[in-house]
Amino acid sequence: MSQILALAVPVVLLIGWAGRGRYGVVAVTGAAGAVSVATTAGVWAAGRWAEADRWPGLVGLLELASLLLLVVLALRAEDGRRSAVAAWMVGGAVALWPSRFDVIVGGPLDALTLFGFGSAFTLPVVLAGLYLRGLDETRRRSVAAARRVQRLELAHDLHDFVAHDVSGMVAQAQAGMVLAASDPARAAALFERIEKAGLQALASLDRTVHLLRSEEPDGPERGPQPGLAELTDLTDRFAESGGATVRLDTPAEQVGVPREVAATAYRIVVEALTNVRRHAPAARVVDVKVRREGRRLEVMVQDDGGGPQTTGPRLGEVRRGGSGLAGLAARVEALGGTLSSGREKTGGWRVTATMPLEGR
Repeated sequence: MSQILALAVPVVLLIGWAGRGRYGVVAVTGAAGAVSVATTAGVWAAGRWAEADRWPGLVGLLELASLLLLVVLALRAEDGRRSAVAAWMVGGAVALWPSRFDVIVGGPLDALTLFGFGSAFTLPVVLAGLYLRGLDETRRRSVAAARRVQRLELAHDLHDFVAHDVSGMVAQAQAGMVLAASDPARAAALFERIEKAGLQALASLDRTVHLLRSEEPDGPERGPQPGLAELTDLTDRFAESGGATVRLDTPAEQVGVPREVAATAYRIVVEALTNVRRHAPAARVVDVKVRREGRRLEVMVQDDGGGPQTTGPRLGEVRRGGSGLAGLAARVEALGGTLSSGREKTGGWRVTATMPLEGR
């Protein structure tokens, strides 16, 4: 009878593993521990210890291996206190397990000695389970942190690129309504530019959705980010949208500029031009200068202050964390640089950033 009960332990393990989604590892562990303790109690009550040369047979060893495996599984389960109780129950069953066997001629071993002998099996398994649980927790935290970083990157992309294109569409649509009656040809040209900006915004959204579809925190890989080479196209599109004339000054030699630094410089120019469009729509000239000064890259964007002055803060000064100039300032600081912005005496607005070309 005791052999049948002992055989029930690995059977319970297999059933629980096959249906672990419904029963849970903790419930299976508790059930197996209870069956094992009942088996030991049955041996004691019958007064008949295991024979077969007075050593455990194959069934007993299979039961012991199953119990030790369940200790590890229970400790790794995300069930907090209940998993600890279940692991403690199985650990006790393992500690009592040797008392079934009459390994000393003349009678069973002393109960305390047997319990200590059984505990010696349990301790290293408990330590292994706790170690694996720690690895699982570290991995969960790493995954959560990676997903948070990915969400922030996606938010940056939406703000920096989509918002820039959409604001350009709004400005051109407003100009088109004014010109529709007086100059239909120019209005039609504006509508073509609106279509182009809309397609660019849709492309940015498609890239974002493509990243969101991935369940893995590090996949799929992000495509190449725009950098210094794309500044000419950016400023041309800004001028074509009916904005101010942009005077772009970039270094002829762009080799040696780290990708992250170049991408951040591009984002700074995008944000500054978006601010000009929203807060200084009548600005006539915008200077964009990107220069290499020794081992640092300097970025400066300044408008001439044309148009009515806004009384509130510029876009990005007061925003939720991770967007606008506040988010860019944190990004620049992470690269070892600084970013500042403010109104000039001429009435224009100036954004300046300095970033090292080498690691911090």
